[in-house]
Order: sequence, then structure tokens, then C-alpha cells
Amino acid sequence: MTANKTIATAVPVSDYLAAITDPQRRADCEQLKTMMQEITGCAATMWGSSIVGFGQYHYRYDSGREGDMCMVGFSSRKTDISIYLVAEGELQQQLLAQLGKHKMGKACLSVRRLSDINLQVLEQLLRGSVAAMQKRYGCA
Repeated sequence: MTANKTIATAVPVSDYLAAITDPQRRADCEQLKTMMQEITGCAATMWGSSIVGFGQYHYRYDSGREGDMCMVGFSSRKTDISIYLVAEGELQQQLLAQLGKHKMGKACLSVRRLSDINLQVLEQLLRGSVAAMQKRYGCA
């Protein structure tokens, strides 16, 4: 099996954030960093070259592939901010309906800017995601 590409690194999160050229996007990412640190109680860590992650869990697939990943995180992408979380439960789906302008994939919530969404709802989504990850994986 090939090695996982997305692993925790020693690259300072501050370097990643400082490299975001759009001032509003940088401010949004700083705000997400603060919010996720408060919710998880974990310091921000770079995962790969572009994901700011919080906490960690170990996964193992039926195929035998396994690895570690952050519980929640975000990344500044070309047009959107990707927020990595789990939103599978009924309550999570109800919250997504109240969030505001977004796109949701399997575990990736995309928003253009934080002003497009309800931040209290985002906080509830993140708290629910962390609780689900802790229950499923026993992570910290």
C-alpha cells in the first residue's frame, strides 16, 4: 500500500495563514482557527500542505488501509473555504438547512465566506461533528 499523503506536519499554521493573500479570506480562516480551537480544546496543526486540523483520530478500513486524520479542520481553496466535519445525523441535517449559503459533500462543507453563513449554526455543526468522532473513534 502507498503511504498516506495527508499527515500531520511541523509546518507552522501561522505561515499557512499568512500566505493567504486575500485579507477577508485570511480573517475568515483566523476566525475558524479560533472557533475550532475553542470547540476541540486542541491546538491547530498542519495536515499535509493545506489543511489546518484540530484533534486526531485513527481509522482502519475493511481493505486494511489505515492512518490518522484530524477530527475537524479547514482549508483555504481557490474559490471557497473547505470545512472538514461529519454531518450525518438528523440534527446535523437540520442545522445544515439553517446554515446559509453552502455546499456539502460527504465530509466537506464549502463556503465562499463566513459572512454567508450563520456562525452559531456552524459552531453547533462542529460541536456535533467532534462529539460523533469522539464516540466513533475515541479520539482526542
